[in-house]
This record gives sequence, C-alpha cells and structure tokens, in this order.
Amino acid sequence: MTTRTIALATTAAIATALLAGCTTTPAMPGNGMGQNESSSPGAASSPSPSDAHNNADVMFTMMMIPHHQQAVEMADMVINKSGIDSQITALAQKIKDAQQPEITQMEGWLDVWGVGDPNDMMDDMDHGNGMMSDGDMSELESATGADAGRIFLDQMIQHHEGAIDMATDEVEDGQSPDAVTLARNIITSQTAEIKVMTGLLNAS
Repeated sequence: MTTRTIALATTAAIATALLAGCTTTPAMPGNGMGQNESSSPGAASSPSPSDAHNNADVMFTMMMIPHHQQAVEMADMVINKSGIDSQITALAQKIKDAQQPEITQMEGWLDVWGVGDPNDMMDDMDHGNGMMSDGDMSELESATGADAGRIFLDQMIQHHEGAIDMATDEVEDGQSPDAVTLARNIITSQTAEIKVMTGLLNAS
C-alpha cells in the first residue's frame, strides 16, 4: 500500500468517525429521503447549501487545512530571506495571500459541520499529497540566496501537485457546493502557478 493510500485511508476513517458522532435526525414517517446527516435535532427545514456535506468534503477539508498551513509556512521562509529572485518572493507572497483566507474559510466549514480541529488528529500522520517532511522544511529554512529559491520552487511544485490531486478527488466526490468550488479554484490557480514555477526553475 502506498504512502498516499495509507494517508487517504486513515483520514477517511477519521472523517467517517467524526461524521458518525454528529447528530443525525432519523427519517420521519412518510418522508423517504429523511434528514441530511448534518441536520440539527428537530430541524423543520432542509439545511442551507453551506451545511450540506459528505465524508469526502470532511476529508478534503481536514487534509487541505494543514496542507495550506505548510504552504504558508514555506512562503514565509522565502519572503523573509534576502538574495532571492524577486519573482520568487512575489510568487511566495501571492501563495500566502491566497491560501491564508482559504484556511479561515475551511476552518469555518468544520465549525458548521461540527468537526473538530484537524491538527489535533493529523499531527502524527504521514500526510502524503505533496506535504514536506521535517527534513525538507529544515532544508528550506537553512538555505540561502539562489539555492533557497530553487529549493522553494522544487518543493512548492510538488506541494501544489498534491493539492491538485486532493482537489480533483473533491470535485469528483464532494457534496458541499462551497468545498467543490474551492477545489475547482485550487486546481485552476495552482496549475497556473506550477507553470510559472517550472519556468522560473528552468531559468535559474
């Protein structure tokens, strides 16, 4: 079994357990569809579109939050260094500016869905999906000048590819309109950024 498969399977199990703990309203007589799994007890109407979700949405959100957090950390490392190509530092700032608000957005979804902090359960997991190891992060942190820029580009390309894989799964399997929309945006924006980073890497 591959590292990515292990990570996905483990997170899927966590997501399933978390959703099982959410309040579920049983189907009422004469209502073949029943209530959505995220409905509150005694809810008199269907949940709003932002409340509707399934296991795929929870798994995507729980994995993407720490993924984005690491991308922001990587970007900060480069932004705070000197002697790096200004195009690379500008790209790092762009990545940070895009992903920080998305972290806040996704944390809000978990609150609405009644799911806890993903970092409490994922710190000890091998994330896969383009996540950098502690050694990778130390390498970037200690690098200087042009070497730091090259390492950042190499690592962030891999990081973006992992995010695109997760986002693609969400588009295919997710139910939450908000989460699927974010996943589509991630695919579009990060695919474009990979092209930019590849060009910068080839020119270095």
